Amino acid sequence: MLQTIVALTPVLSVMILLVVLKVSAVKAMTISLLATAFLAFFYWQVPIRVIAASTLEGLMIGLSILYIVFGAILLLNTLKMTGAIDTIRRSFMKISKDRRVQLIIIAWLFGAFIEGAAGFGTPAAIGAPLLVVLGFPPLAAVALALIADSSPVSFGAVGTPVVVGVEQGLYEGGQLAPVVAPYVEQAGGMDAFIQQVSSYVMQVDIFTGTLMPLILVMLMTRFFGENRSWKEGLKAWKFALFAGLSFTVPALIVATFLGPEFPSIFGGLIGLAIVVPAAKKGFLVPKETWDFPDRKAWLPHWVGTLLAEGETRRKRPSLIKAWIPYLLVGGLLVLTRLDALPFKAWLQDVTITYSDILGTGISESLQPFYLPGFVFIVVVLATYFLYNMKISELQSAASQSGRALIGTAITLFTAVPMVRIFINSGTNGAGLDSMPMELAATASSAIGGEWPLVAPFIGALGSFISGSATFSNMMFSLFQFSVADQIQLDPARIVALQILGSNAGNMICVLNVVAAASVAGLVGKEGTIIRMTLLPMLYYAGFAGIIGYIILLIV
Repeated sequence: MLQTIVALTPVLSVMILLVVLKVSAVKAMTISLLATAFLAFFYWQVPIRVIAASTLEGLMIGLSILYIVFGAILLLNTLKMTGAIDTIRRSFMKISKDRRVQLIIIAWLFGAFIEGAAGFGTPAAIGAPLLVVLGFPPLAAVALALIADSSPVSFGAVGTPVVVGVEQGLYEGGQLAPVVAPYVEQAGGMDAFIQQVSSYVMQVDIFTGTLMPLILVMLMTRFFGENRSWKEGLKAWKFALFAGLSFTVPALIVATFLGPEFPSIFGGLIGLAIVVPAAKKGFLVPKETWDFPDRKAWLPHWVGTLLAEGETRRKRPSLIKAWIPYLLVGGLLVLTRLDALPFKAWLQDVTITYSDILGTGISESLQPFYLPGFVFIVVVLATYFLYNMKISELQSAASQSGRALIGTAITLFTAVPMVRIFINSGTNGAGLDSMPMELAATASSAIGGEWPLVAPFIGALGSFISGSATFSNMMFSLFQFSVADQIQLDPARIVALQILGSNAGNMICVLNVVAAASVAGLVGKEGTIIRMTLLPMLYYAGFAGIIGYIILLIV
C-alpha cells in the first residue's frame, strides 16, 4: 500500500496543491518535482545520477515542446499584426445569425483547426474572445469554447500529444520499456505503432466526438437561453450531427492513412469547407433563429470584461490572403511528413543527441528542422514578405510571443522532468519496478478486464493535474500499456483510450481554464467555469470508455 501511495506522488501532490490548496501552477509543479525526486531517491532508491539524468532528459523534451508552442504563438501574433485574424473573425459573423450555428462553426470547427495547428489551450484563448465579440455572454463563450476543445486535442499542435506525449511516455531509461518493445516491433516500428494508435483513437471518437456539437448547443440553450430549454438546442440536432461528422470522418481517414500530425488540422479545414457553405444555404439549419435574451436579462455571473487585443492599424487583407499562412502550415507539414518525398529525410538528418546522459544509459535527441516549430517559423517568414511587414512589427510579434511563454516554460521545465523521474524509476536499489509498472500491477489486479471503462478517466486525471494532454500521455501511457499487457488486452487500444481521456481532462484543465477566463475578463470565476465543463468531461470520458470496451469485446 505504501509503495502505491509513493508511486502516486506526482498525481497526489499536483492535485492537493492545485485543487485543494489553490497554489499557482508554477509553484505546484516545482514542489511536485522536488517531492517526486525526494521520494524516488529515499524510498525507491533511484540513484541520484538517474534522477539528474531524467531531469536533463525532461528539459530536452520540454525544449522540443516549447519550440512548437513558440512557433505556433509567433504565427498567431504575426497574423494579428497583419489584420488576418480580424478578417477571419469578421468572415464568421456573416455566415448565420443563429447562435447555435455560430457556436458550432467557431468553437467546434475553427477551434479544431486552431487546436491542430497550435494546441496548448490556444483554441479557447482565441475562440472565447471571438464569441464575445459576436455577442455571446463571456461565461458562455469561455465554457463552451473549452468543451468544444475536446476531440481535436488528440492531435493538437500537429500531433504533439501522440508524437511526443505517447512516444516519450513509452520509453524507460533511454530505450523502449521492455513490455512495449515486442508490440512496437510487431507493428513495424514506432511510427507504425503510433499511426495504429491514432487510427484506434478516431475509431472510438467517430461515436464520442460526433455528438459534441449537439451537446454544445444543448448546454448553451439550457443555461444561457431565455427559456432555459434543452429542447431548443436539440432542434439543431441535424445540423449539429452533420457538423460533428464533417470533422470526425475526415479526421478518421487522415489518422489512418497519414498519421497523428494532421487529423485535427485537416478535419477542421475540411469541416469548415463543408459546413460553412451549407450553413449559408440553410442546409439542415433550424427554421427558427435562436438568440440569447436581451443583455439586460443576463445574469451577473455571465458577464466579464473583454480585454483589448491591440488591433492592427493596417488595412485588413482579403479572406483568401488571410488564410494563406495557415494553409501553408498544413501544406508544408504534409510535404515534410510523406516518406515518398525526400524532404522528411533531409530534415531528419540534422539531429542533436545527448547520449548516455551522466553515464546512465538515458538518451534524448532533438531534430530542430523536423519539429513542427520549424514549419511555423518558415511560415512566419513567408508571412513577413507576403504582407510587406516592417521589421519592427515582426520584432513586436516575437517579443509578445516570448513574454507569453515565460509561465509555460517554467511549468514545462518542472512538469516534464517530474514525469521522466516517474517513468525512469525502474533503475533503483529497492528491487521495485518503475512507478508506472507498480501502479499498473495494483490497478490490473483490482479492476481486471473492465479496465477499458476506467482508462479514459486516468487520462482525464492526468490532463487535469498536469495542465496538458501531452503531459498526461507522457505520464500514463506506459502505465496504461502495462495494465493492458497484464490483463491481456490490446495495449494499442488501451493507449488510445488514454489519449481520449486526456482530451476530456482538457475541458477542466486548470491552466486552460485560467487562460481562457483571463482573456474574457472572467478572472475569479474559474470555479464556475469548471463546474460547467465537468458534466461534458464525464460524458466524454465515460462514453469513450464504453465504446472502447465494446470494440475490444468485438475484436
